[in-house]
Amino acid sequence: MSIHNFPTPLFIAHRGLSARCPENTLAAFNGAIDAGAHMIELDVCLSKDRHLVVIHDETVDRTTNGAGAVKALTLDQLGRLDAGSWFDPRFNKERLPTLAQVLDAVKGHLMVNIEIKPEAFEPDGPTDAVERQVLSLVREKNMLDEVLVSSFEWLMLENIRKLESGIALGLLSDVPADERLRHWYQRINAFSWHPDFRVLNQQQVESLHALGARVFPYAVDGRIDSRGMLAMGVDGLIVDDPRQMKER
Repeated sequence: MSIHNFPTPLFIAHRGLSARCPENTLAAFNGAIDAGAHMIELDVCLSKDRHLVVIHDETVDRTTNGAGAVKALTLDQLGRLDAGSWFDPRFNKERLPTLAQVLDAVKGHLMVNIEIKPEAFEPDGPTDAVERQVLSLVREKNMLDEVLVSSFEWLMLENIRKLESGIALGLLSDVPADERLRHWYQRINAFSWHPDFRVLNQQQVESLHALGARVFPYAVDGRIDSRGMLAMGVDGLIVDDPRQMKER
């Protein structure tokens, strides 16, 4: 399935099948495949030794049996943490995956929305900056047509665009669409806008569609007004559970 030829509405599994599995784990991503998702959404941070790790928070406290900042722990230390028991004891063997492990697991099954966390942004732009590593890995896996990269830090997306014209980029925001968003959409030749569903209205959807943008609102704390969003003509939903896509 190609990012440029996707079914509508697009079902994007938020951090994998996070309603039924521990988020951002291989169990959650495999669960999304089984649930019939078209795409998974995941979060990427850098470890202390600068490896791409799939985890949402700046710290490991909430979703593992460890403690501390992700960027203060090495990949080896992160890989030994239990990333599943907090959700359910039967997931006690789940570990924090690397981005490479996730791409290997889902390639050929569904598309991937890689959200790069803004906390990983480095204004000085080192050669192994997180956005450069993500792009390099996507190229290595030959998945440019299957990947959408998004972030709240739009400068990172611009850095990627300067290096690769063919990858899809998505602007994340938790405020309504405005002139700044429309400016950045055109500035980086973006693919989509991913708003907090609570700030979205019909006029904004129409405004972004007029620019050629796809609109993928995301769930907040597991909640989303699926019927209302789909009635506005959004192109897909970023949800925790596939049942939310059927609430029409």
